[in-house]
Amino acid sequence: MITSLLGKKLGMTQVYDANNVLVPVTVVEAGPCSVVQVKTTESDGYNAVQLGFSRKKTKNASRAEVNHAKKAGLETTPRVLSEVRLNEAPTAKTGDVVTVEIFAEGQFVDVIGISKGKGFAGVVKRFRVSGGPASHGSMFHRRIGSIGMRQTPGRSWKNQKMPGHMGSVRRTVQNLQVVKVISDKNIILVKGAIPGANGDDVIVRSAIKGQPKHA
Repeated sequence: MITSLLGKKLGMTQVYDANNVLVPVTVVEAGPCSVVQVKTTESDGYNAVQLGFSRKKTKNASRAEVNHAKKAGLETTPRVLSEVRLNEAPTAKTGDVVTVEIFAEGQFVDVIGISKGKGFAGVVKRFRVSGGPASHGSMFHRRIGSIGMRQTPGRSWKNQKMPGHMGSVRRTVQNLQVVKVISDKNIILVKGAIPGANGDDVIVRSAIKGQPKHA
């Protein structure tokens, strides 16, 4: 069973729940996603389906992308392709369409996206390093400090926190509750914030850790 969808972050707003409590939500356009390819243990060594989301103009797609879509019986070329692993052999076939109806209100989901890029940043902003004294004359406010480059060990340690590019990395936010599902518009409202800027592509999947356990 497919429990993941490709989608796009549209922005944030707020809605009232059944108890008249104002809840901040993120609006996500989830699907519809076409099944472009099916992989099984017998043919590929593992079970998975490749989903396609949105559409790309034929003139902007490569010949391989166009033929890959035609092989699945699709009239248009998907703009985004992503593979979803499955625990069991997939029952879906190429050309099938997965919609937002696989999610239900109150369900918990994980959302995967690329965080906003923030450019070059120092260690205080990037890793929340405390820095030096803030008083006048200290000459050491937001710098990195010692990184162990003396006689011992004579080199910088691996994974040493240093200034560099911040953001623009894959991040997963877990256990976000689905507040509302709007099937006719392929939209779900998810409680809280998700990675990325408005318009960025995301993956919404059924939560791995947050589901209630049944006896």
